[in-house]
Amino acid sequence: MKTLLVLCLCICASLADDPLEYDDYGLDGGDKEGGDVLNPRGHRPVQGRDRYTSGGAAPPPVSGRGRYRGRATVAPPTAAPQEEEITDSGGCEHLSKKIGTLCPTGCELKTTILKQERNVKPTVADLKRSVDKLNRDTNTVSRYVDGLSHELRERQKVTDGNGQLVGEYTSDLEAQHAFIKQAINTNFPSNIRILQGILDTLRTKIQRVNAAIQTQRQKCTDRCVVTCPVPVVSGKECEDIYRKGGTESQMYYIRPDSFYKPYKVFCDQTTLDGGWTTIQNRMDGSVDFGRRWDDYRRGFGNIAFDTGKKFCNIPGEYWLGNDRISYLTKMGPTEVLFEMEDWSGAKTQARYQQFTIQTETTNYVLSVAGYSGTAGDTLLTGASELVGENRTMTIHNGMKFSTYDRDNDNWSPGDPAKQCSKEDGGGWWYNRCHSANPNGRYYWGGSYTKHMSKHGTDDGIVWMNWKGSWYSLKSMSMKIRPFFQE
Repeated sequence: MKTLLVLCLCICASLADDPLEYDDYGLDGGDKEGGDVLNPRGHRPVQGRDRYTSGGAAPPPVSGRGRYRGRATVAPPTAAPQEEEITDSGGCEHLSKKIGTLCPTGCELKTTILKQERNVKPTVADLKRSVDKLNRDTNTVSRYVDGLSHELRERQKVTDGNGQLVGEYTSDLEAQHAFIKQAINTNFPSNIRILQGILDTLRTKIQRVNAAIQTQRQKCTDRCVVTCPVPVVSGKECEDIYRKGGTESQMYYIRPDSFYKPYKVFCDQTTLDGGWTTIQNRMDGSVDFGRRWDDYRRGFGNIAFDTGKKFCNIPGEYWLGNDRISYLTKMGPTEVLFEMEDWSGAKTQARYQQFTIQTETTNYVLSVAGYSGTAGDTLLTGASELVGENRTMTIHNGMKFSTYDRDNDNWSPGDPAKQCSKEDGGGWWYNRCHSANPNGRYYWGGSYTKHMSKHGTDDGIVWMNWKGSWYSLKSMSMKIRPFFQE
């Protein structure tokens, strides 16, 4: 019973450590564990015998990460009675009153004594027999008394042992009674108050959730637009559409190969003179990018949606598909543009004049060259805040594409416990593991900590050379177009 009460109190105390926000994550933006500065790459830098082996040279692009009681007293022996001696008037002393008074005259004394001797002898004999019998009886009684004394001593030992055991049990019961009395009078009321506080907190959170649900319901009263008209103009890619007069940024059909059906893409026809085919877009976390290999091969997400202009003029969150991206980049020299925005509204770009994705037979190897921009070069040179091997292992150029169900990174290939895509939230050209993670998990607000991430790693939408590992960008997009001299 005592153990159960202690366990109950421990559980209540653990629940009461932080009764207001016991299930909330820390949002302090830093790792205070041990007082160390947060490592820029979680737990994966090279340490000790853990060596890094690069994947070899990248193929060139199309050119152009545990009591005793007292003893009984014996009665003192009593003294034997003494016979009274009689002295006659003549001065004769006799042995006993029974002999009578004798006169010490003449020879009658002998005769009298002999007569009396005949009477005395039987009496003496009887007395002797009585004495012998008494002696025998005394011995028997003595042995019986000794037996009784021994049995009494044994019974006394048992009684003393039982008394000691009863005393111990009594003390234990008194201690338990005192503990239970204290728990009932002191601890239980305190823990009830703590649990009441937790219950009140949960009620408050439930009310907030209900309010959020009601807000969402109000937002859903308007009819959703699931389709929107697509312009008649089309082409092999967005550059071709631009040249045919499709100069509005919106959703179009493209058909790079006449043997395959056309498919939808979002064309950016305004940035840097337009012609950009959007192959990836992150903006609100509405689409889960923690997908399988086949999803990344085919593509997924929402291409675009309407904001009231009667056409799909805003790109949604999507991945165009590795097969399609590979085909588009192998049609000829291709450039790629990364556009990023943080949560304060600041924007930046990274541009590579040469960008090629090989076919699935090579696991879609990435080849880039010709960096320019303000975000910092991560694909070719890795994370600038790291040095040596720890920096080299963040280079993405020459890497194969990896998803959580197909591990092609350079972090102990074949070891399911060391898999970049599983830890970093999405498919990407991971090395060991990354300096850029456009398909990572979406974190609202920007800064996050390893305690907020699923595996303690920098799994957000990261571009390390601009905002570091522990800042997840508000938006990021990848756009490609045929490279040509302006």
